[in-house]
Amino acid sequence: MIKDNKCNLLIKPETKGLGEYQLITSEDAGWESLNFGARKMLKGEAWKNNTDENEICIVLLGGKFKVESEYGEWITEKSRKDVFSGLPHAVYFPPNTKYTITALSDELDIAYGWTKGSKEFSGYLVTPEMVNDFGIELRGGDNASRQINSILPPGANCSKLVCVEVYTPSGNWSSFPAHKHDERKVDKNGNVLEAKLDETYFYKFDKPQGFALQKVYTDDRSLDEIAEARTNDVVLIPKGYHPVSSGHGYNTYYLNFLAGSDQSLANTDDSDHKWIYGTWKTMDERLPIVNIEMNSEN
Repeated sequence: MIKDNKCNLLIKPETKGLGEYQLITSEDAGWESLNFGARKMLKGEAWKNNTDENEICIVLLGGKFKVESEYGEWITEKSRKDVFSGLPHAVYFPPNTKYTITALSDELDIAYGWTKGSKEFSGYLVTPEMVNDFGIELRGGDNASRQINSILPPGANCSKLVCVEVYTPSGNWSSFPAHKHDERKVDKNGNVLEAKLDETYFYKFDKPQGFALQKVYTDDRSLDEIAEARTNDVVLIPKGYHPVSSGHGYNTYYLNFLAGSDQSLANTDDSDHKWIYGTWKTMDERLPIVNIEMNSEN
Protein backbone atom coordinates (compact mmCIF):
# COMPACT_ATOMS: atom_id res chain seq x y z
CA MET A 1 0.00 0.00 0.00
CA ILE A 2 1.56 3.26 -1.16
CA LYS A 3 0.28 6.35 0.66
CA ASP A 4 0.41 9.71 -1.06
CA ASN A 5 2.96 12.02 0.53
CA LYS A 6 0.39 14.82 0.91
CA CYS A 7 -2.74 12.91 1.97
CA ASN A 8 -2.66 9.76 4.11
CA LEU A 9 -6.08 8.71 2.87
CA LEU A 10 -4.96 8.65 -0.78
CA ILE A 11 -3.47 5.32 -1.87
CA LYS A 12 -1.44 5.26 -5.08
CA PRO A 13 -1.23 2.21 -7.36
CA GLU A 14 1.86 0.10 -7.85
CA THR A 15 3.66 1.26 -10.97
CA LYS A 16 4.50 -2.23 -12.26
CA GLY A 17 1.46 -2.18 -14.56
CA LEU A 18 0.47 -5.84 -14.48
CA GLY A 19 -0.47 -8.03 -11.53
CA GLU A 20 -2.03 -6.75 -8.33
CA TYR A 21 -1.61 -2.98 -8.54
CA GLN A 22 -3.74 -2.16 -5.47
CA LEU A 23 -3.84 -4.16 -2.24
CA ILE A 24 -5.31 -2.64 0.91
CA THR A 25 -6.02 -4.89 3.88
CA SER A 26 -8.12 -3.81 6.83
CA GLU A 27 -4.93 -3.83 8.92
CA ASP A 28 -3.23 -1.52 6.41
CA ALA A 29 -6.21 0.83 6.45
CA GLY A 30 -6.47 0.81 10.24
CA TRP A 31 -10.12 -0.15 10.35
CA GLU A 32 -12.21 -3.23 11.15
CA SER A 33 -13.90 -4.74 8.14
CA LEU A 34 -13.07 -3.91 4.53
CA ASN A 35 -10.24 -5.06 2.24
CA PHE A 36 -9.66 -4.01 -1.38
CA GLY A 37 -7.55 -5.07 -4.34
CA ALA A 38 -7.22 -4.57 -8.09
CA ARG A 39 -5.18 -6.39 -10.70
CA LYS A 40 -4.44 -6.57 -14.41
CA MET A 41 -3.88 -9.88 -16.18
CA LEU A 42 -2.78 -10.88 -19.68
CA LYS A 43 -4.69 -13.32 -21.89
CA GLY A 44 -4.44 -16.89 -20.58
CA GLU A 45 -3.21 -15.84 -17.15
CA ALA A 46 -5.07 -17.47 -14.24
CA TRP A 47 -5.64 -16.20 -10.70
CA LYS A 48 -6.35 -18.98 -8.23
CA ASN A 49 -7.57 -18.03 -4.78
CA ASN A 50 -9.48 -19.21 -1.70
CA THR A 51 -11.81 -16.87 0.14
CA ASP A 52 -11.05 -18.55 3.52
CA GLU A 53 -13.21 -16.82 6.17
CA ASN A 54 -14.22 -13.99 3.86
CA GLU A 55 -16.86 -13.20 1.28
CA ILE A 56 -15.65 -11.44 -1.87
CA CYS A 57 -17.08 -9.51 -4.81
CA ILE A 58 -14.95 -9.29 -7.97
CA VAL A 59 -15.92 -6.59 -10.48
CA LEU A 60 -14.91 -6.67 -14.15
CA LEU A 61 -13.54 -3.24 -15.01
CA GLY A 62 -12.47 -4.10 -18.54
CA GLY A 63 -11.93 -7.20 -20.68
CA LYS A 64 -13.30 -10.73 -20.47
CA PHE A 65 -12.79 -13.60 -18.04
CA LYS A 66 -13.76 -17.17 -17.26
CA VAL A 67 -14.66 -18.14 -13.70
CA GLU A 68 -14.38 -21.68 -12.31
CA SER A 69 -15.72 -22.58 -8.87
CA GLU A 70 -17.83 -25.12 -6.99
CA TYR A 71 -20.84 -22.86 -7.67
CA GLY A 72 -20.46 -22.93 -11.43
CA GLU A 73 -18.36 -21.95 -14.40
CA TRP A 74 -19.10 -18.70 -16.17
CA ILE A 75 -17.75 -16.75 -19.13
CA THR A 76 -18.42 -13.04 -19.42
CA GLU A 77 -20.23 -12.36 -22.67
CA LYS A 78 -20.83 -8.87 -24.04
CA SER A 79 -18.47 -7.53 -21.40
CA ARG A 80 -17.19 -3.97 -21.42
CA LYS A 81 -13.73 -3.08 -22.71
CA ASP A 82 -13.36 -0.45 -19.96
CA VAL A 83 -15.58 1.21 -17.35
CA PHE A 84 -16.81 3.80 -19.86
CA SER A 85 -18.03 1.13 -22.31
CA GLY A 86 -21.03 -0.46 -20.60
CA LEU A 87 -22.38 -2.11 -17.48
CA PRO A 88 -20.30 -4.50 -15.36
CA HIS A 89 -20.09 -8.20 -14.76
CA ALA A 90 -19.19 -9.27 -11.24
CA VAL A 91 -18.94 -12.48 -9.24
CA TYR A 92 -19.75 -13.07 -5.58
CA PHE A 93 -18.31 -15.89 -3.46
CA PRO A 94 -18.99 -16.78 0.19
CA PRO A 95 -16.34 -17.98 2.68
CA ASN A 96 -14.29 -21.15 2.07
CA THR A 97 -14.62 -20.99 -1.72
CA LYS A 98 -11.83 -21.91 -4.10
CA TYR A 99 -12.04 -20.18 -7.47
CA THR A 100 -10.00 -19.52 -10.59
CA ILE A 101 -10.33 -16.50 -12.85
CA THR A 102 -8.70 -16.75 -16.28
CA ALA A 103 -8.21 -13.77 -18.58
CA LEU A 104 -9.84 -14.29 -22.00
CA SER A 105 -9.02 -10.84 -23.43
CA ASP A 106 -5.61 -9.41 -24.32
CA GLU A 107 -5.76 -7.55 -20.99
CA LEU A 108 -8.14 -8.05 -18.09
CA ASP A 109 -8.72 -5.41 -15.39
CA ILE A 110 -10.61 -6.40 -12.22
CA ALA A 111 -11.19 -4.99 -8.73
CA TYR A 112 -12.43 -6.75 -5.63
CA GLY A 113 -13.54 -6.11 -2.09
CA TRP A 114 -13.76 -8.64 0.72
CA THR A 115 -14.76 -8.90 4.36
CA LYS A 116 -15.61 -11.62 6.86
CA GLY A 117 -18.83 -13.29 5.81
CA SER A 118 -21.30 -16.11 6.30
CA LYS A 119 -21.49 -19.42 4.42
CA GLU A 120 -25.29 -19.16 4.16
CA PHE A 121 -25.06 -17.55 0.72
CA SER A 122 -24.10 -19.23 -2.55
CA GLY A 123 -21.70 -17.97 -5.18
CA TYR A 124 -23.19 -16.36 -8.27
CA LEU A 125 -22.44 -14.26 -11.34
CA VAL A 126 -23.79 -10.71 -11.59
CA THR A 127 -24.49 -9.87 -15.24
CA PRO A 128 -25.00 -6.50 -16.94
CA GLU A 129 -28.66 -7.48 -17.32
CA MET A 130 -28.95 -7.90 -13.55
CA VAL A 131 -27.31 -4.52 -12.94
CA ASN A 132 -29.72 -2.99 -15.44
CA ASP A 133 -32.66 -4.67 -13.67
CA PHE A 134 -31.52 -3.30 -10.30
CA GLY A 135 -32.14 0.07 -11.90
CA ILE A 136 -29.69 2.64 -13.24
CA GLU A 137 -30.20 5.48 -10.76
CA LEU A 138 -29.74 9.11 -11.74
CA ARG A 139 -29.22 10.87 -8.44
CA GLY A 140 -29.06 14.53 -7.41
CA GLY A 141 -29.62 17.28 -9.95
CA ASP A 142 -28.13 20.29 -11.75
CA ASN A 143 -24.32 20.16 -11.34
CA ALA A 144 -24.65 17.53 -8.60
CA SER A 145 -26.15 14.98 -11.02
CA ARG A 146 -24.54 11.53 -11.24
CA GLN A 147 -25.27 7.91 -12.25
CA ILE A 148 -25.25 4.97 -9.82
CA ASN A 149 -25.05 1.33 -10.95
CA SER A 150 -25.77 -1.20 -8.19
CA ILE A 151 -23.69 -4.39 -8.17
CA LEU A 152 -24.32 -5.63 -4.61
CA PRO A 153 -26.98 -3.24 -3.30
CA PRO A 154 -28.45 -3.43 0.21
CA GLY A 155 -30.55 -6.58 0.34
CA ALA A 156 -28.32 -8.50 -2.07
CA ASN A 157 -27.52 -12.16 -1.36
CA CYS A 158 -24.42 -11.60 0.76
CA SER A 159 -23.50 -10.99 4.39
CA LYS A 160 -22.01 -7.52 4.74
CA LEU A 161 -20.62 -6.27 1.41
CA VAL A 162 -22.16 -3.42 -0.55
CA CYS A 163 -20.81 -2.53 -4.00
CA VAL A 164 -21.87 0.25 -6.37
CA GLU A 165 -20.19 2.19 -9.16
CA VAL A 166 -20.74 5.90 -9.75
CA TYR A 167 -20.29 8.07 -12.85
CA THR A 168 -19.94 11.82 -12.36
CA PRO A 169 -19.94 14.06 -15.45
CA SER A 170 -17.20 16.60 -16.05
CA GLY A 171 -17.39 19.48 -13.58
CA ASN A 172 -20.14 17.97 -11.41
CA TRP A 173 -20.23 17.25 -7.70
CA SER A 174 -20.91 13.74 -6.38
CA SER A 175 -21.59 12.13 -3.01
CA PHE A 176 -23.22 15.47 -2.30
CA PRO A 177 -24.75 16.86 -0.17
CA ALA A 178 -22.08 15.28 1.99
CA HIS A 179 -22.99 12.32 4.19
CA LYS A 180 -21.30 10.03 6.70
CA HIS A 181 -21.69 6.48 8.01
CA ASP A 182 -19.28 6.11 10.93
CA GLU A 183 -21.54 5.22 13.87
CA ARG A 184 -24.42 2.79 14.16
CA LYS A 185 -27.75 4.40 15.01
CA VAL A 186 -31.14 2.69 15.23
CA ASP A 187 -34.65 3.95 15.95
CA LYS A 188 -36.89 2.59 18.71
CA ASN A 189 -38.02 -0.21 16.40
CA GLY A 190 -34.49 -1.32 15.62
CA ASN A 191 -34.41 0.14 12.10
CA VAL A 192 -30.92 1.24 11.08
CA LEU A 193 -30.70 5.02 10.69
CA GLU A 194 -26.93 5.08 10.18
CA ALA A 195 -24.57 2.14 9.69
CA LYS A 196 -20.91 2.04 10.76
CA LEU A 197 -19.09 1.33 7.50
CA ASP A 198 -15.58 1.30 6.08
CA GLU A 199 -15.52 2.51 2.46
CA THR A 200 -13.13 2.69 -0.46
CA TYR A 201 -13.36 4.95 -3.51
CA PHE A 202 -11.46 3.47 -6.50
CA TYR A 203 -11.07 5.95 -9.35
CA LYS A 204 -10.83 5.91 -13.14
CA PHE A 205 -11.27 8.70 -15.71
CA ASP A 206 -12.22 8.90 -19.37
CA LYS A 207 -8.94 10.66 -20.18
CA PRO A 208 -5.50 9.74 -18.80
CA GLN A 209 -4.89 13.20 -17.32
CA GLY A 210 -8.27 13.27 -15.55
CA PHE A 211 -8.63 13.96 -11.84
CA ALA A 212 -11.14 14.56 -9.07
CA LEU A 213 -10.92 16.22 -5.67
CA GLN A 214 -12.37 14.49 -2.62
CA LYS A 215 -12.75 16.12 0.78
CA VAL A 216 -12.96 13.88 3.88
CA TYR A 217 -13.87 15.64 7.12
CA THR A 218 -15.62 15.28 10.47
CA ASP A 219 -17.86 17.77 12.25
CA ASP A 220 -15.08 18.73 14.66
CA ARG A 221 -12.47 18.77 11.84
CA SER A 222 -10.24 16.34 13.72
CA LEU A 223 -10.15 14.73 10.27
CA ASP A 224 -9.97 17.27 7.45
CA GLU A 225 -8.23 16.07 4.27
CA ILE A 226 -8.39 16.81 0.54
CA ALA A 227 -7.26 14.09 -1.87
CA GLU A 228 -6.45 14.64 -5.54
CA ALA A 229 -7.47 11.32 -7.09
CA ARG A 230 -6.23 10.09 -10.45
CA THR A 231 -6.71 6.84 -12.40
CA ASN A 232 -6.32 3.70 -10.25
CA ASP A 233 -6.04 5.70 -7.01
CA VAL A 234 -8.01 4.71 -3.91
CA VAL A 235 -9.33 7.10 -1.27
CA LEU A 236 -10.00 5.57 2.14
CA ILE A 237 -13.07 6.73 4.06
CA PRO A 238 -12.52 5.67 7.70
CA LYS A 239 -15.07 8.17 9.03
CA GLY A 240 -16.62 11.52 8.28
CA TYR A 241 -18.23 13.17 5.28
CA HIS A 242 -16.69 12.61 1.84
CA PRO A 243 -17.95 14.67 -1.14
CA VAL A 244 -16.31 14.52 -4.60
CA SER A 245 -15.78 17.15 -7.29
CA SER A 246 -15.08 15.93 -10.84
CA GLY A 247 -12.43 17.93 -12.69
CA HIS A 248 -13.79 20.03 -15.55
CA GLY A 249 -13.32 18.21 -18.86
CA TYR A 250 -13.07 14.75 -17.28
CA ASN A 251 -15.84 12.27 -16.56
CA THR A 252 -15.14 10.54 -13.25
CA TYR A 253 -15.76 6.89 -12.39
CA TYR A 254 -15.44 5.47 -8.92
CA LEU A 255 -16.15 2.01 -7.57
CA ASN A 256 -17.38 1.91 -3.97
CA PHE A 257 -17.01 -1.05 -1.65
CA LEU A 258 -18.49 -0.79 1.84
CA ALA A 259 -18.56 -3.20 4.78
CA GLY A 260 -19.21 -2.93 8.49
CA SER A 261 -22.04 -3.19 10.97
CA ASP A 262 -24.86 -3.78 8.46
CA GLN A 263 -25.45 -4.63 4.79
CA SER A 264 -26.81 -1.13 4.38
CA LEU A 265 -26.14 2.34 3.02
CA ALA A 266 -27.93 4.14 5.88
CA ASN A 267 -26.18 7.46 6.50
CA THR A 268 -26.42 10.90 8.05
CA ASP A 269 -26.20 14.13 6.03
CA ASP A 270 -23.98 17.06 6.95
CA SER A 271 -26.59 19.37 8.49
CA ASP A 272 -24.84 22.44 7.03
CA HIS A 273 -25.66 21.31 3.50
CA LYS A 274 -28.87 19.35 3.89
CA TRP A 275 -30.88 22.38 2.69
CA ILE A 276 -29.68 21.69 -0.87
CA TYR A 277 -32.10 18.76 -1.22
CA GLY A 278 -35.12 19.88 -3.17
CA THR A 279 -33.42 22.89 -4.79
CA TRP A 280 -32.40 21.10 -8.00
CA LYS A 281 -34.26 22.06 -11.17
CA THR A 282 -32.93 19.61 -13.77
CA MET A 283 -31.07 16.35 -14.25
CA ASP A 284 -27.82 16.63 -16.22
CA GLU A 285 -28.72 15.62 -19.78
CA ARG A 286 -25.28 14.02 -20.24
CA LEU A 287 -26.52 11.14 -18.09
CA PRO A 288 -26.51 8.22 -18.26
CA ILE A 289 -22.83 8.00 -19.21
CA VAL A 290 -23.03 4.22 -19.71
CA ASN A 291 -25.90 1.85 -20.50
CA ILE A 292 -26.48 -1.78 -21.38
CA GLU A 293 -26.71 -1.06 -25.11
CA MET A 294 -22.96 -0.33 -25.02
CA ASN A 295 -22.29 -3.93 -23.97
CA SER A 296 -23.77 -5.20 -27.21
CA GLU A 297 -21.22 -3.16 -29.16
CA ASN A 298 -18.23 -4.91 -27.54
